[in-house]
Amino acid sequence: MAQEFEITEATVADIHDAYEAGTLTCRELVEQYEQRIEAYDRNGPELNAVVTVNPHAVERAEELDEAFESEGLVGPLHGIPVAIKDQVETAGVRTTFGSEAFADYQPSADATLVEELRDAGAVVLAKTNLPDWATSWFGYSSVLGRTKNPYALDRDPGGSSSGTGAAVAANLATVGIGEDTGGSIRLPAAYNNLFGIRVTPGLLSRTGMSPLVVSQDTPGPMTRTVTDLATVLDVAVGYDPSDEYTAVTEFVEGVSYADALDPDALGGARIGVLRDAFGDPDDPDSGPVTRLVDEAIDTMAEAGAEIVDPVDIPSLDEHIERTSLYIAQSKRDLNDFFAAREDAPVDSVAELYDSGQYHEILDLLIGIAEDGPEDPEDEPDYWERVAAQMAFQRSILTVYADHDLDVLLCPDVQVVPPTAASIEAGELDTLTFPTNTVIASQSGCCAVSMPAGLTEEGLPVGVELIGKPYDEATLVGLAAAYERVVAPRRPPETAPALEN
Repeated sequence: MAQEFEITEATVADIHDAYEAGTLTCRELVEQYEQRIEAYDRNGPELNAVVTVNPHAVERAEELDEAFESEGLVGPLHGIPVAIKDQVETAGVRTTFGSEAFADYQPSADATLVEELRDAGAVVLAKTNLPDWATSWFGYSSVLGRTKNPYALDRDPGGSSSGTGAAVAANLATVGIGEDTGGSIRLPAAYNNLFGIRVTPGLLSRTGMSPLVVSQDTPGPMTRTVTDLATVLDVAVGYDPSDEYTAVTEFVEGVSYADALDPDALGGARIGVLRDAFGDPDDPDSGPVTRLVDEAIDTMAEAGAEIVDPVDIPSLDEHIERTSLYIAQSKRDLNDFFAAREDAPVDSVAELYDSGQYHEILDLLIGIAEDGPEDPEDEPDYWERVAAQMAFQRSILTVYADHDLDVLLCPDVQVVPPTAASIEAGELDTLTFPTNTVIASQSGCCAVSMPAGLTEEGLPVGVELIGKPYDEATLVGLAAAYERVVAPRRPPETAPALEN
């Protein structure tokens, strides 16, 4: 039966249609994905995106096949194989957080998000690579090494959800889960020709997920289509009593993101273009990004959007610098995470650092270990930075109000995916890398990354829409309309369909 179903670029709806037509079983689907992981992640281009294939995935698939025989689809993600960033705990499946110190760590409980995915019928297929403790824009970890960009094997896939981005782009899973503190969903979505959304923190539970900056952290979906993104959101958004941040779900009670899919949403939408967040059009690394994003803007205008170009956030660079909390707060948040786990292999960031159990390129992790305070609340500068985040949000909301905007627009990242050689040579620094994703992250806004297309060299570029807090439904609608008129998704040539 499985030979009748083409796995590459398959959507949730495609898979469910095949189940209901009797041309595919969940076990067959899981085994096909496992074959692709073996062919393209472990061999062939050796993408190195997957840390662990779930040894229980086939067993779970068989359970779902039995349930389907008796009751049909058990939920909106019935039999859907999911790649989950190895920052999210999975009971019975090792969770490394990208760290060699946790290479053998096996949590006793699922993260709340994993429970929600399972309840919706999903199969946890694989855990994916990330830089140690999500501390980089680049796909290097001490537990697995370098993840490659499937569109250009000498280039980086972006981080920190590097493995999820590469895996979903290469069709090693149907959908993926990443995590975004400063842009770690949107940056790899941009570099892997995917859709990825950062929700307002608190809409998705973080229980069972390692932190970086608790007030900014949020998991979220990375998918090849907007419809699949909305399907995962509808499953995942919800209140979790073990994560007090999720009380904000009261602001979106009754919202269906699937219902927000609107192929005509661009008509009359007012989009402000943040020109100050574009790179130099004459620079060889940023010029191709600017050209593709400008083409995307023109397409949106042709579809009926009202483009306000330019708009500016006053003192944008100063806002970004003053609201950065990574060095100020991350040591405490990670130490609290270690302390809450009796079986954690290390007790502190200091122990990780002193033992040398981290990848050598992770300049941010080194900075957190060397310069981060044990208790940021003792530092006056910390409270100034916290207050500055709210001032940043007010400044952005004023731009919306002054221009009557629905969203702001800019490139996710000002430059094309960097080469591994440049990263390994130390030419790039995490805190100065020109990613615009920090704008939404450090101001408490939501944002979606959409594929803007491929450069002449075949490198993916992303365009970001920044939304008002709790206005994810608008982003989903606009992304759906954009997808309809642009059809930007292109699978990488390094991972073609397998021959039966």
